[in-house]
Amino acid sequence: MSSIRPGLDTAAPAETAAPARDERRVWDLPVRVFHWTLVAGVLASYVTSRLGPEYFSLHLASGYLVTVLVAFRMLWGLFGTRHARFASFVQGPRAISRYATGLLRGKPARHAGHNPLGALMVLALLAMLFVQASTGLFSNDEIFNVGPLYAWVSEDFSLQLTAVHKLLFNWIAAAILIHVLAILVHRLLARENLVRAMWTGRKPAHAVNGDEVIGSSRLVLALLLLVIVITALAWLVTHAPAAGLSSFE
Repeated sequence: MSSIRPGLDTAAPAETAAPARDERRVWDLPVRVFHWTLVAGVLASYVTSRLGPEYFSLHLASGYLVTVLVAFRMLWGLFGTRHARFASFVQGPRAISRYATGLLRGKPARHAGHNPLGALMVLALLAMLFVQASTGLFSNDEIFNVGPLYAWVSEDFSLQLTAVHKLLFNWIAAAILIHVLAILVHRLLARENLVRAMWTGRKPAHAVNGDEVIGSSRLVLALLLLVIVITALAWLVTHAPAAGLSSFE
């Protein structure tokens, strides 16, 4: 009996540790940093917009952050790692319908990266946030503050863009709520923790084939694209004509 007991004792830790090793990486570091930084940027934009005109500089800073992040993610969707590229997860109506039907039946098709429904939300949020950030650059509050590119458009057009900027946030807020609810529903029906996966970059091995694992986050390329985006935005802002609200004074 004494010879059997040690064998059982040494097997237990290995069995306990197995689930931690039984995962495979699908989300690169740039995608994960983008996701959580965007959450912070959108939240900061909302809070500073509600605090009043005296917090405009902070609102503008958060707007710059969102602009850079969204522009970077669009580029990363073309040049990034496998599951970050749009070509790997954007699918047509038939695939979306088939996945939704399977999800409601409790038997969703396996997808290492974004599923077809999640892909729709990614595209919708990126599009809305891009428009939101872009219109903010040309907007004004009719009192003291204007966006950095305000002088490049007429006052009437700036007011129209400002109206879009204000109204669109309601749609963005609705989309975020749907996104959160979809994650909860997916957790219940598909038994998959998408939040943890976006934090760690890993999914359970049974959900990811060996040839679907990413081997590198391509950080050098990500940093290069980020520098390009920041440089382009800085050039636009610094070369814009001086802005003012003379007609409102």
